[in-house]
Amino acid sequence: MSEQTASQTEQTAVSINKHQIIVLLIDDQAMVGEAVRRMLMGEADISYHFCSDPSKAIGLANELGPTVILQDLVMPDVDGLTLVKFFRRNQQTRDIPLIVLSSKEEAKTKAEAFALGANDYIVKLPDKIELIARIRHHSAGYINMLERNEAFKALQESQQRLAAELAEAADYVASLLPKKLDGPIKTDWKFVSSTSLGGDAFGYHWLDDNHFAMYLLDVCGHGVGAALLSITAMEVLRSQNLPDTDFSNPGNVLTRLNDEFQMEDHHQMYFTIWYGVYNQQERKIVYSSGGHPPAILISGASPADTQIHDLRTKGAIIGGFPGLSFSNNEIALEQYNKLLILSDGVYEITRPGLPDWHFEAFREYIAGTVTSAEFHVDKIYHDVMQMYGSKNLEDDFSLVELNL
Repeated sequence: MSEQTASQTEQTAVSINKHQIIVLLIDDQAMVGEAVRRMLMGEADISYHFCSDPSKAIGLANELGPTVILQDLVMPDVDGLTLVKFFRRNQQTRDIPLIVLSSKEEAKTKAEAFALGANDYIVKLPDKIELIARIRHHSAGYINMLERNEAFKALQESQQRLAAELAEAADYVASLLPKKLDGPIKTDWKFVSSTSLGGDAFGYHWLDDNHFAMYLLDVCGHGVGAALLSITAMEVLRSQNLPDTDFSNPGNVLTRLNDEFQMEDHHQMYFTIWYGVYNQQERKIVYSSGGHPPAILISGASPADTQIHDLRTKGAIIGGFPGLSFSNNEIALEQYNKLLILSDGVYEITRPGLPDWHFEAFREYIAGTVTSAEFHVDKIYHDVMQMYGSKNLEDDFSLVELNL
């Protein structure tokens, strides 16, 4: 949380607890006003105000913001029940507890007062103990409502600030993603951050004239912290700034990443990764993975004659266990080759009324779609969202397509 956000939260907490009991009495008789003042004068937490002119009552109530209004029913020029009606129609006073005061107990008058929105009915003047008890009772309920509303508003504002921070972080992550290539190697990708911003990042680049590196990583958890760790790891790979590392050797890269990104040094966060290197001269991909979904290679003599291969090695998460070594695997390429590197946010989908979607289901979908002329990362995203049944993703959607 930023210092500004923390300060705003502290200010909100102070404002929520600022309420005191404020009583406004409306009665044309000054002697009643004085009698109530004397009843309340010993109560340090009660602020008392008196209005003898009912025509000014609503304006004064708007100004004071009382927690309870005491109002006489019999006053010159203004009918008390009509004033009750006005208080309830006025935006600023419609929820304030209203206790009507009457000179006698009348069932019909009491029923009318309650029907118009009065909260209580007292035959004046009541015993001091009873009056104070009613004032405290109604004020407590109203103050609780104010504090609940303010807490909800503060929560909404906090969520809006957090959403803005997450959106800013997501934009920054997107700005670091690689440009799409249209040369000997053609690339395309689809990245859509979740509402809570996951920790996905990916990239690809030439290591030299013959070796092309490609990778996708996914930090555990969500939020700005996960995004920062993913950016840091991606920058290490992109800049090749990791001593004693052969970046053309995927197993060695993951071994060194595991050495450098242990959980205890990074707020107990770890990440999964798939890292591969395309050897252009030998027409093969060497790869290694650490707790990550396999990349999917669609390879064959032609687009109509292909097989699907899962490219995965048995490697643990990065940062979970010190001293691990990661191994390589490799696969020879055919004439036609399309490689998909993905995060689990692409296929881990809970579908309303249907079984959850997992990797095997996604793989079957790819097998049935790859020969279609419409096969494209945007098409895959569209189909996944149709199955997902929601516009809000629970995790980042990261899918990289490489045509080798």
